[in-house]
Amino acid sequence: MAESYIAFLRAINVGGRTVTMERLRGHFTELGLGEVRSYIQSGNVFFTTGETDRAALTARIEGHLAAELGYQVPVMLRTVDEVAELVAADPFAGIELTPQLRLCVVFLSEPLPGDTVFPIHDPKGDWEVIGAVPGAAFVVMHLRNGRLNGNPAAAFPKSYRGQGTSRFFHTTVKILNAARR
Repeated sequence: MAESYIAFLRAINVGGRTVTMERLRGHFTELGLGEVRSYIQSGNVFFTTGETDRAALTARIEGHLAAELGYQVPVMLRTVDEVAELVAADPFAGIELTPQLRLCVVFLSEPLPGDTVFPIHDPKGDWEVIGAVPGAAFVVMHLRNGRLNGNPAAAFPKSYRGQGTSRFFHTTVKILNAARR
């Protein structure tokens, strides 16, 4: 039976590396993945597959994208159900949203080390990592002068060898709703 996935891609349409969503969908289709769709320009691809080895599937997608695009594109795969569970868990419950705050989900390729202690605060006050589950970390970003500053991934222990890609929490909800259509 085919599983529905969301591929959260890092390094898509940033830093001068641009790819159209039509081309990106084509690369996923070339891999034999089904019902390929994309959502907004930041690298969110929906597809179905009967493949059950997620690590092998991730490696296959990353290898194909690197070969076709000429640069590495880290891929964080989640099932639609996994993203639904993350959203339903409401990891930012109790945080009063103000115009100076942004709530972010960092989708992780590997779980953070088990001894990671939360919250982790940026010394400059730009962000705080308030918690994590095996596939994601939850970050509150503080705007200064209307801008986001700092990189919360820098807070992860040096022993962390994984990759991550961020989405605003409200965007994650929209991605999930689009994936369910």
